[in-house]
Amino acid sequence: MPNLNRLDLVGFALTYPADTEIAPHTHPAGQLIHAISGAMRVSANDMLWMLPVGRALWIPADVEHAIRCEGEVGMRTVYLSPACQGTPPSLQLIAVSALAREMLVRLAEGGANHLKPAFAAVLLSEIEAGSIAPFCLPIPAEPRIAELARALRKDPASRRSISAWAKRLGFSERNLIRTIRQETGMSFRELRRQTRVMIAIERLATGQSVTGVAWDVGFETPSAFIHAFRVVTGVTPRRFMANI
Repeated sequence: MPNLNRLDLVGFALTYPADTEIAPHTHPAGQLIHAISGAMRVSANDMLWMLPVGRALWIPADVEHAIRCEGEVGMRTVYLSPACQGTPPSLQLIAVSALAREMLVRLAEGGANHLKPAFAAVLLSEIEAGSIAPFCLPIPAEPRIAELARALRKDPASRRSISAWAKRLGFSERNLIRTIRQETGMSFRELRRQTRVMIAIERLATGQSVTGVAWDVGFETPSAFIHAFRVVTGVTPRRFMANI
């Protein structure tokens, strides 16, 4: 990343192969991360943020984060220096409008240098206007609960019961239920449902069918998947994908 002491806004166009992992790091500037193709998972502030096409994440300056690419990713990212007034102070997920997407692409590909002050103002307005409820998963601090959360992400279709997990992790069932709630703010059932829906969003963004994704992430029927998806996101999978 270049020195931003004298630059308010700078963009990059980057391509990463599938399964690329970018180690935890920070930037002295705020960063807006967006993929025009593929999907990313960004770990920051003890949460795992899912970024399919059509979603971007604002990361304030000096916030540590790591990135994993799910499939090949075409990233378009911009950095806003502390000189930019009004940058959001906290992590923020946004729905990327057609205007924001075109500005990100143009900046990342090296154009519009003379328009940078205007673009910075418009991007900050787009971040504010496009803010949506976060699609993210907790990263538990307790090692055994973290193991459970990773396993659910790796194999969302697993039907291992809470009692089986308690035995595997060395908890009583009651203590496991309580510890999951303490670490994630969710019940085991809610955590598994949220994980399945988040993984489903990534797969839907690659063009997979609703029916195929429903089965792949562990739902017995497409209708059960659609119901769970609406509980988590507020809309059906088709409506969600139509808006990204």
